[in-house]
Amino acid sequence: MEKHPLHLKNPELQTSPEVERAVEREEWLTGESVPNDPAKRIEAYIDRLENIFLNPDERVRERNLEMFRDKIYDALIIKRDIAAEQILKDEAKAAFDRGCGRIEITEEMKNRPETQEQAEAVIRRQETSLNEWMEYLTSDDASSYDPWFKYYLWNSIIKLQSLVKIEKTDERTGERTTIAKYPERSASTLKPFPDIYRGKLSQIYDKYNLYLKGEKTDKSAKEYFQRNFAKTYAEESLDHITHASFESKEQTRGEWIKYEKGDMTGAERMIASLQNKYTDWCIEGEGVGKDKLNEGDIYIYYTYDESGNPVNPRLCIRKSGDHIAEIRGISGGKDQEVEQVFMDETGEGGGVLSNKLKEFGNEADKYNKREADMKYVTRLIKKNEKGELFTEDDLAFLYEIDSPIEGFGYQKDPRVAELRAQRNKEKDMLTIFECSKDKIAYTPDKINENTKAYVGEWNPTVLQTIKQFPSIKHLYESFPEKKIFKQSLETDPNINSPEKAEKAMIAKNLYLSDRGKDILYKTEFSHEEKTYELARFTVEQLGFPKGATIAEIIGTENDRDENGNHAPFTSGAMTKLGLELCPAEVGPHLRLQYSGGEWMLIAMKQITGYGGAPDVFRLARNGERLGLDADNARRVRRWSPGGEFVFCFRKET
Repeated sequence: MEKHPLHLKNPELQTSPEVERAVEREEWLTGESVPNDPAKRIEAYIDRLENIFLNPDERVRERNLEMFRDKIYDALIIKRDIAAEQILKDEAKAAFDRGCGRIEITEEMKNRPETQEQAEAVIRRQETSLNEWMEYLTSDDASSYDPWFKYYLWNSIIKLQSLVKIEKTDERTGERTTIAKYPERSASTLKPFPDIYRGKLSQIYDKYNLYLKGEKTDKSAKEYFQRNFAKTYAEESLDHITHASFESKEQTRGEWIKYEKGDMTGAERMIASLQNKYTDWCIEGEGVGKDKLNEGDIYIYYTYDESGNPVNPRLCIRKSGDHIAEIRGISGGKDQEVEQVFMDETGEGGGVLSNKLKEFGNEADKYNKREADMKYVTRLIKKNEKGELFTEDDLAFLYEIDSPIEGFGYQKDPRVAELRAQRNKEKDMLTIFECSKDKIAYTPDKINENTKAYVGEWNPTVLQTIKQFPSIKHLYESFPEKKIFKQSLETDPNINSPEKAEKAMIAKNLYLSDRGKDILYKTEFSHEEKTYELARFTVEQLGFPKGATIAEIIGTENDRDENGNHAPFTSGAMTKLGLELCPAEVGPHLRLQYSGGEWMLIAMKQITGYGGAPDVFRLARNGERLGLDADNARRVRRWSPGGEFVFCFRKET
């Protein structure tokens, strides 16, 4: 009887409630019994998880993840009241250790604004770290992993806190050593979840597979596979943190080496060149490295060692087919930012990246923008260090007024947050918005004819107030993090057919899913320029804190008025809130003009798509590529409170 890898890891898994439910579902769907075999039972469970979270259809995968995200948060993220109490307990213990006496924690202390803000910050950090794992395990980076390994990773890390380093001194010899561990989580844990070290995870995956395939059967391989994941990952993480810098990092001279798509001999050379270099690139692992080279060419820039040999990997450009899939560096640890030295115009490293990108033509445009953004951040840091004043343009860039600051890593460049933290945000707002303090409203009742900016709650009722005052040019739920989506969309009269819309998307390197293409070619386009006033709201902002069906949101085609007359799409909350459906052409036109990567649905009359499904357009992304997709909007389908819809509204005249 062949054993499943997860059965080897956890023999009790096969009898767990979640596996029992998956087996019952499989038997109900197929009408056949699942054999009483641990491997078959676990496989039924993994198949179920794979269909939900690892579905090959990007659209389905993202939709399912959004549906379950709130439940995942509820199960794994610390509750606000528990966080507030634990923060106070930690503070009280620290005070007691300093000899300040014992402090009794009261409800009043837990509800203080500053304590609540600290609790909220803890929750945000935990959500962010958990989101990183969810996105990683459902991303292209992890696509080479077997589903069982993804399950094993997820089920392991959700039980762990972030890494703790412990210094130990041998009492006999005085020798100091550093060990690391990932402590287990509890309901009162304040720390975030573990960091992601992609290179180390791909190497762990390779070692597991060598043992499972019988290619490495010695005692050490078996022990490595069977040992606790927390211990294995802690040792690998410490190794990465300790050694993730090159002795010759000051060297910037080197050369690009291209590894051709599908060349497995080249893949072996590439993977070997990355071993013990601590780049944390996912292609360090043999399985992932070969898989990615099968997708497209990979270019790596190696700097020279003392003998003039190109051996230290510093930059990586990976293609997927004809498109650049990602550009990574080794700065910022797990974030894999490109080192500034390779973006500066002067010095030995100057122009290394920009000169290489010239070979890729228009395909590199968005990466050139990222390089320009990173250079601008560096200039602002230097101005800040010299105490020079920031111009209005500098502030508009720093606070991302016109476009987001983009880097090459997985996360936002931390230097942006550091710069903002050193500034007076309220004072900067006056410069950016070109107004005095009294012209910024923080609540709807403070809005008047002199208001130039609004920073506060957002919902359709607020929109009705906002649209009466055309003097308001800046809208935020919170500044600068949550900019409110409200804009005029002017269609391009030259894009007046599905064929021209598709051609325009190809020219801008936007992907068009098969499902999106299906309803695009059933969309009616205007032959003259149109202007649509658009606003975006979450389902919760529409008045549904627990989610809602599409019928509850927009109504149905068969709606009737109070006199029994046919009145399509009037029974939903949309009509009561003063919102309107968008013409279908808003979807492709907005995708062509809007550079944001958020997933959002167009509130529109459904178009019959695949298999007779009533579909609507959905702005989406596939990895780093923006795209246009479609989603099933059958009348009984429920949307989560965080789901976002774009509506039309009438502008005040």
